[in-house]
Amino acid sequence: MPVDDRTLAEIALSRAEYERLVAMIEREPSDVELGMAAALWSEHCGYKHTRPLFRHFPTTGPRVLTEAGKENAGAIDLGDGWCAVFKMESHNHPSAIEPYEGAATGVGGILRDIFAMGMRPIALLDSLRFGPLDDAHNRHLFAGVVAGIGGYGNCVGVPTVGGEVQCAPEYSGNPLVNAMCVGVGRIEHLLSATARGVGNPLVLVGADTGRDGIHGATFASVELDAASAERRPAVQVGNPFMEKLLLEACVELAEQHGDWIEGLQDLGAAGLTSSAVEAAARAGTGIDIDVATVPRREAHMTAYDVMLSESQERMLVIPKRAHLDEVLALFRRWELHADVVGVVTDDGMATVRDGDVVVARIPIAVLEDPPQYELVTRRPAGLDARQAADLDARPDLDPARATAALLELLGSENIASRRWIYRQYDHQVLNQTVVRPGGDAAVLWVQGTTKGLAVATDCNGRLVSLDPRVGAQIAVAEAARNVVATGATPVAVTDCLNFGNPERPEVAYEIEQAVLGLAEACRALGTPVVSGNASLYNETPDSAVLPTPAVGMLGVMDDVARALTIAPHEGDTLVLLGAPLAQPASTLAGSEYQWRTQGVASGRPHIDLAHEARVQRLVLDAHAGGLLAAAHDLADGGLAVAAAEMCLAGDVGLEATLTAQASPAPSPPGPLSPGRGEGETERAETGRLDAALFGEAQSRFLVAVREEGALAALGALAAAAGVECIELGRCAGERFRLGPVDASLEALRAQYEGGLERALGGEG
Repeated sequence: MPVDDRTLAEIALSRAEYERLVAMIEREPSDVELGMAAALWSEHCGYKHTRPLFRHFPTTGPRVLTEAGKENAGAIDLGDGWCAVFKMESHNHPSAIEPYEGAATGVGGILRDIFAMGMRPIALLDSLRFGPLDDAHNRHLFAGVVAGIGGYGNCVGVPTVGGEVQCAPEYSGNPLVNAMCVGVGRIEHLLSATARGVGNPLVLVGADTGRDGIHGATFASVELDAASAERRPAVQVGNPFMEKLLLEACVELAEQHGDWIEGLQDLGAAGLTSSAVEAAARAGTGIDIDVATVPRREAHMTAYDVMLSESQERMLVIPKRAHLDEVLALFRRWELHADVVGVVTDDGMATVRDGDVVVARIPIAVLEDPPQYELVTRRPAGLDARQAADLDARPDLDPARATAALLELLGSENIASRRWIYRQYDHQVLNQTVVRPGGDAAVLWVQGTTKGLAVATDCNGRLVSLDPRVGAQIAVAEAARNVVATGATPVAVTDCLNFGNPERPEVAYEIEQAVLGLAEACRALGTPVVSGNASLYNETPDSAVLPTPAVGMLGVMDDVARALTIAPHEGDTLVLLGAPLAQPASTLAGSEYQWRTQGVASGRPHIDLAHEARVQRLVLDAHAGGLLAAAHDLADGGLAVAAAEMCLAGDVGLEATLTAQASPAPSPPGPLSPGRGEGETERAETGRLDAALFGEAQSRFLVAVREEGALAALGALAAAAGVECIELGRCAGERFRLGPVDASLEALRAQYEGGLERALGGEG
């Protein structure tokens, strides 16, 4: 008989979707079939509102080894037979309910995506969002998430090397917890998540199955509300020590005995249902599973429970029948349970038995065909007014307040040092971390080669809220600049699309425009999207989160020994690349300075992608020519914050004015630092002081140059590229002087390194 509306609400399936399912199978579904369909048709698994947009992404390129969306992660050719695989996933809703376990199991899930492809994970990153830290609940979520990430990654022995954190009121109660993982290995060891070979067994490996995580996929596909805390059983509990055994066993299988198996798949959202069905769908086969053979850790579990459990640390292996015994022996040698739970069939059906009773028999084509919804979009009310705000109408910064303004920004929760976070992470385990957390991007050594990988995550939700298309472009560009600042060439992107309820036209508008912006920037910078995730319905009864299309960027360098950091040395000259010192008030749009001084985000962000590509190419060419001693991109807080971060990293002061000018590119710039002439003033040279110091104009780098000859060569390169190149001053002493800003390094450090601890108070 038809199910009631309460049952459908529990599994996040609409009445229309249920009727579609009935029409497709021409009968009422069994309970198990209904649960399987609801899970695989959920937003979390089925991408009902976003999949049609993915066609906009560039997904191919000379380095791309996998088809986007067809494997657990994207693979990139590093040359000489080596490859890197990487992906970003979300665990937002679980982390809102149980921050430690939600974040920890998010890390476990993204790790399994990587070693399911036969690659060894070498780096974890995270992209986190929370409400303001003056709220006790937000502090609780913050501390719990950070502890969960560190607790799991440290125990598994994979370094957490980077990431980013931002706070805004719109994330209160609905934190965003995105985890990214990078793995490396030989191309010939790449595995596929396919259930090929009729008659081959399905082997479930790892933890016993419990009731934790049932309806996790559907829980992640609805808005959070006052009753969400009652759904605590939907949050999984992780065991990182078992994950470590799984990791080592799977990597050994791939590297030494890859010919024993046809496929390897992790159990994530929707558990055994999604892993088995997706593996069969990729191969065009069917599956026959007997849940009675699945080891359980709880009594009285039903077939429904077993098929939809999201218990952690489990993998599905499809060995060749002739090598079944060897595969079982390998996993058992690693002290892991390994049990045959089914077989690959040729009928295209998902058949589930409980002993002698068939409890589900449904076409895989049905389960893999979720409804697709065309977004109904409407430009958000009030967006035009926010964009049209007259930023010039605000009074400029009083030069006497410039030092205090910088100190306040350095201590703010969105700019202050993340040392409190990353000191909880073992970022050096595996001994492959060359550039550690605290700079623009982490750099990892690919053992057995001279190659390095630079990795970073980025997105500024405030900018995306002001202009979803341009803000998304900026997210890609900023992530690429982070990688370029280490001397690596950006090669590919993974993303995690974090938005509110797509059924609301205003949110749908943000999603559509952001995807278009991501695609445009990836094309302009030559970084195809090779993997990703969409996390929608990130809302509480009060509001949706800021639109946050987080970008994970991978860069490659041939000689990891030449990786750049952000730290200059005594005597280095700091040079601004990409834009003049004088900036209009429009560069304060959505900036941290605007938010801290006005409590609003208004104006319209801007980026020229062609110019962005030229500036990035200039930095890479300059580094290839041996001209650069350090590099740092300009982002949150603008020029003053970037310069202060460099000086703090190098433990060296700065003597610089805001009067240096260069001839407009591409004309030869001549002397890069003419100095201040008689009667000149700071304000006359810089336009608005607040924009010059704290504006967040795009496509800018600060680079440190050691030799006078290198300075001239850099100027010539910049002129040829049509890029502004302006000498700021020299790194020396123990004071930081930039125009009217004058502070000791000690004062800057106290604000910067203590800001997050002060915001968190007693949490942690």
